Amino acid sequence: MNTFEQLKSRFASGDALIGIIGLGYVGLPLAHTLHAGGFRVLGFDIDPTKIDALAQGKSYLKHLGPEITTELSQSKRFSATTEFSRLGEPDAIIVCVPTPLGRHQEPDMSYVINSSRDIGRALRRGQLVVLESTTYPGTTRDDMLPAMLDARPKGAEPLVCGEDFFVAFSPEREDPGRKSHNTRTTPKLVGGLDAQSTQLAAAMYARGIQHVVPVSSAEVAEAAKILENTFRAINIALVNELKLVLTPMGIDVWEVIEAAATKPFGYMPFYPGPGLGGHCIPIDPFYLTWKAREVGQYTRFIELAGEINTKMPHYVVDRTAAALNDDGKAVKGAKVLVVGLAYKPNVDDVRETPAAEIIDLLEDIGADVSYHDPLVPRFPHMRRHKRDMQSVAITPAALGSFDCVIIVTNHDVVDYRAIATHASLVVDTRNAMRNLNGLGARIVKA
Repeated sequence: MNTFEQLKSRFASGDALIGIIGLGYVGLPLAHTLHAGGFRVLGFDIDPTKIDALAQGKSYLKHLGPEITTELSQSKRFSATTEFSRLGEPDAIIVCVPTPLGRHQEPDMSYVINSSRDIGRALRRGQLVVLESTTYPGTTRDDMLPAMLDARPKGAEPLVCGEDFFVAFSPEREDPGRKSHNTRTTPKLVGGLDAQSTQLAAAMYARGIQHVVPVSSAEVAEAAKILENTFRAINIALVNELKLVLTPMGIDVWEVIEAAATKPFGYMPFYPGPGLGGHCIPIDPFYLTWKAREVGQYTRFIELAGEINTKMPHYVVDRTAAALNDDGKAVKGAKVLVVGLAYKPNVDDVRETPAAEIIDLLEDIGADVSYHDPLVPRFPHMRRHKRDMQSVAITPAALGSFDCVIIVTNHDVVDYRAIATHASLVVDTRNAMRNLNGLGARIVKA
């Protein structure tokens, strides 16, 4: 039996050991899903606090609940480590690491490249390597594979991709907080560097995921993920721009969207907001625009969408300044409460959150800013934002002390009626205050 058949048999029987690099928003639910499918799972992460938390069954991702970490910690088929020298043990290695943007909006591939080198140093015959991190087309073949091979120790056994080991791309499709789908029920795209790599990756994922969709290449799978998120970014930019146009006309963009959504075909509602957040939608389109330049193409449509979405925090601050001015108050010295630090409702995920930029912009022009977010009690360390802040409680007295309350993220647990009753001015970026006019606060949409 050749290497391909041996590995395929191990996936089919569930005897394989699956290694997952990165135990965050993507890697941890994937580890749980493949473990539930019968595999042994070995997690890898550079953060020892995550390893300790998993060993104790403690949850560090609130939106997943405690069940996942409790179940994994009590299983003999799961363990986690910071020792990347153990990467030679798994039959399959899945890479779930960040792919952020650099200072100049260029792709930062350092996490992928460093993980690839770690894999290459331990790579052995009979392993499958899958990249899940969102990236531009060509990353798996042109960046990851060479980094793996370049890191091979001198004198190590020569290995041929597609014969001795196998490589594929399968984009993560996590949506933190979503109830309608999870890792197991979301269809899984799989594209290998060759046909055998595709078959092996599909066989592995099929043990834990309901519907696996093979495509013809890693590049197709990479481009599909970029398309999914660029589609959302462009449509969000469209309604954000529509908001800029309709607001001076005295037309409520939210009502317009709901009216258009009554059409049962040819329309899909998207909603405006204070700016894009999360690890995918604000970032992925820029990966595509960067890659497009390699082939002499300029993605003006995508870049325009990015420009519109990027300026939305500035629009929120401008609307806030204008609203305060109407109340006879200056922004400088004004007490402002930002409600919601997470980038989306009902999760504690602050990656690329527009709330952090809005806080920075307000403080830059002299506002005294606090924030309220029951899911994010302390301002976490972020790549571009560092500050010592804690969530403040919402009480009638506290609300009355602020000159303005800005709703950036519409968590379900927030008491909007209390805000409408006790605040003097509310700038609402999420339409959270609909049907609450007339309770005391003046409500301005932004």
